[in-house]
Amino acid sequence: MKALLFNGQGSQVVGMASSLYNEVEQVRELFEQANLLLGFNLSSIMFDGPDETLKETRYTQPALFLHEAAIITTLGNKLIPDVVAGHSLGEFSAYFAAGVLSFEDALSIIALRGSLMFEAGTKQKGGMLAVLGLENSIVESICSDLTQKGKVVVPANYNSPGQIVVSGNDADVDDSMELFKSAGASMVKKLVVSGAFHSPLMEFAKEALAEKIHSTKFSSPKCPIYPNVTATKTTNVDELKALCIQQLTSPVRWAQTLEQMQQDGVDTFIEIGPGKVLQGLVKRTLKGVNFTGIDTFADCTNYN
Repeated sequence: MKALLFNGQGSQVVGMASSLYNEVEQVRELFEQANLLLGFNLSSIMFDGPDETLKETRYTQPALFLHEAAIITTLGNKLIPDVVAGHSLGEFSAYFAAGVLSFEDALSIIALRGSLMFEAGTKQKGGMLAVLGLENSIVESICSDLTQKGKVVVPANYNSPGQIVVSGNDADVDDSMELFKSAGASMVKKLVVSGAFHSPLMEFAKEALAEKIHSTKFSSPKCPIYPNVTATKTTNVDELKALCIQQLTSPVRWAQTLEQMQQDGVDTFIEIGPGKVLQGLVKRTLKGVNFTGIDTFADCTNYN
């Protein structure tokens, strides 16, 4: 069985999707459509930067979706997945690939989501830490103790065994660094982000996002989807709507998703989008599986 995995923030790079744009007429039409719908020149930010602008959540999220949608459009019927999943923002690309959302509706939701998350980050300064080398239970216990003391530090991304990202109030996150180190973490690193993603600090963005999602048509998926919140497959449209709203303030259970996919019979994982982050997480999480990535026009051409 074959799974398509769609990456999220952190994978963006200046020049992304340029080969697809240059070689595929349908992709150029998608970019023109996106620029018109968004009301600004996203393709210019993607191709020319600067990097600081592309890294802003309000631009990063639609840029990654547009790149991933361009790959799916270029491949067409050449690549039919058995299941799909996406890491955070990538979940919406998975919905597009599975036929749940149209291109226009997915981009419209993502543009709003990125703007709301960017705004939430300006209203309340948040931070995120990568914590390596600790069991999930230890990280969860430290976060729970901090919560009981009125601090906001929660698990945000379960990326692979021994690699968890925590998220929360910026000062609280800074204060927690020594606690994770004292517990035996091999590395604790502050991430360069514009907000406390997948934490209660994103609650500000939830209401407007929920309103948008509830007013958007979701179609039945062509294949099962593994949402971040549950890490288990579903084809239920109402459940998909609810879970992509919950995802905003809930952890991304990525390692659990990969493990569940393997248990369900998936043996081939294909990362869609720029870079190799998700391929690295597959390699660190699973044994005895195949994995590859599709990023450029050449990758699309060579895929068989």
